[in-house]
Amino acid sequence: MDFFTIAAEDKIKKAIKDGEFENLQGMGKPLKLEDLSGIPENLRMAYKVMKNAGMLTETDLKKERMTIDHLLSSATSEEEQQELTAKRLRNEQELEKILKKRSAFSSPASAFYKEKVERTLLGKEGRMR
Repeated sequence: MDFFTIAAEDKIKKAIKDGEFENLQGMGKPLKLEDLSGIPENLRMAYKVMKNAGMLTETDLKKERMTIDHLLSSATSEEEQQELTAKRLRNEQELEKILKKRSAFSSPASAFYKEKVERTLLGKEGRMR
């Protein structure tokens, strides 16, 4: 065993002895685990990263929009068309919100590099070289 493993084991044993693991919130309740069995093992980490970054929400919204479009094309009543059109508009607005948050030049670092590229291409006077 290496030093870090031994140190970690000692801390855990001390915490158990001091009763730090007793009466923890959620004790005795089942863990809320995600079922990732439908995702290939080599893609699970990428899936988690994308999910935490909100990318899956975007994908879900795009799928929902396709479903709405399909339903809209086969809608028979005027009321149904209006309802689906309103639903599609809400979907578009939600998707637009997500894409704005992730715009290419939203971070300060991106703005800095954008400015550098513009200065390089246009020169200091703002004209094309």
